[in-house]
Amino acid sequence: MVTINVAVLIAVIVVWRLRRRTEARSRFDEKLTVVIVLALGVLIAPTPAGQGILNVLGQLASGVTQAGR
Repeated sequence: MVTINVAVLIAVIVVWRLRRRTEARSRFDEKLTVVIVLALGVLIAPTPAGQGILNVLGQLASGVTQAGR
């Protein structure tokens, strides 16, 4: 039996949807893409990869804040 990780499946869907031309998208289509990306974020957040991304973004934000002072 083959199992598919839901986060990987949603990531493939996001990449597939974002490859379309911007002019061809309706407002509903854009909103649906945002909802799918948010669902992907919720699935990735508790994983070690998600925690690593959070740490990197936190360090980047801290560096930008300190550079602005």
